[in-house]
Amino acid sequence: MPVIDVPQPAFMEEEEIAIFADAVGKFYQQHAPEKRVHKWRDDGQVEREFWREAGAAGLLGVSVPEAYGGHGGDFRHDMVVIDQQAKHGVEGFGASLHNTIILPYLVRHGTEEQKQKYLPRLVTGDLVSAIAMSEPDAGSDLQAIKTTALKDGNGYRLNGSKTWISNGQLADFIIVVAKTDPAEGAKGISLLLLETEGAEGFARGKKLDKIGLDAQDTSELFFDNVFIPADNLLGGVEGRGFYQLMGELPQERLVIAMNAISGIEKALDVTVEYVKNRKAFGKTIWDFQNTQFVLADLKARGTAARVFVNDCIAKLLEGKLDVATASMAKYWVTELQSEVVDKCLQFHGGAGYINDYAIARMYRDTRIARIYGGSNEIMKMLIARSM
Repeated sequence: MPVIDVPQPAFMEEEEIAIFADAVGKFYQQHAPEKRVHKWRDDGQVEREFWREAGAAGLLGVSVPEAYGGHGGDFRHDMVVIDQQAKHGVEGFGASLHNTIILPYLVRHGTEEQKQKYLPRLVTGDLVSAIAMSEPDAGSDLQAIKTTALKDGNGYRLNGSKTWISNGQLADFIIVVAKTDPAEGAKGISLLLLETEGAEGFARGKKLDKIGLDAQDTSELFFDNVFIPADNLLGGVEGRGFYQLMGELPQERLVIAMNAISGIEKALDVTVEYVKNRKAFGKTIWDFQNTQFVLADLKARGTAARVFVNDCIAKLLEGKLDVATASMAKYWVTELQSEVVDKCLQFHGGAGYINDYAIARMYRDTRIARIYGGSNEIMKMLIARSM
């Protein structure tokens, strides 16, 4: 039972969702014990077999329509997979990226042939996905990408490089953001579907050595005249890529906020447990008024953040989550997460600096949330535009 009680979305109490949450939790307990997760941290990636196990258990493609091999759920079911993963400390498994960021591009924008060809294998875990947006000189500014996919007969020749790609070492299905018409700026951007097996000219760079997220593989990718069939242009129409990206980013940013609020709650949970058991100067750390005041403040703000995120989830389910609100959630909750984790680490003293303690790993893992999915500075710009 969590030490910190926080308001959950109302639908989490629905019988169907509660049963699914219980099943997902049991899967993580059985298939991702601490010993296995520790090995992922040592290896720098989750082994492929776990993806197949998750697919067999119904954790992948939970909101993909049944017609394409999915489970016919919705974002509520996606949220359960994310929430239970955080609760059970299953580090490195990119289910939220796979389920809520990448698969929706195919479901919402893919041609019928593309859906039939790829979604069933993505649901089973036979294909592991990634999306290649960022480049060494183009992070949040997607219009500045240099990767090109120029027409060549009945397809395209893909040239360029990408970096900071999550699942980059494992992925064998990659959505690549490229310019099919470099002269057209944003209107010249398209998304292309690359199946890596047998793709001549495709290469993976080194697995990047990061500050945190030790179990999540992050890589460079290189494309040297890689041929992409015309049938693998997402949606079948050139120049729709920027529109497709902008349409999916609110959900992506909400998912980042959801991960952040789960991180806040877990940090408070482990810290309250620690301070109530750790003694100093003849009493527990909890007995000091400063401890109670700081943690009370963090709980109050964490609860407010949870209420806001819950409201954003409700808006998303109704199709009403706008860019500015999603940006507010991503910006505010990730900033709060960094503050909460930092203050919680302080209560652990020297133990908080040791990676055997969850709070130490949280401290390193948390930092990236203010950067990926669009930096928080970009979020502020998007919010300001709505004013």
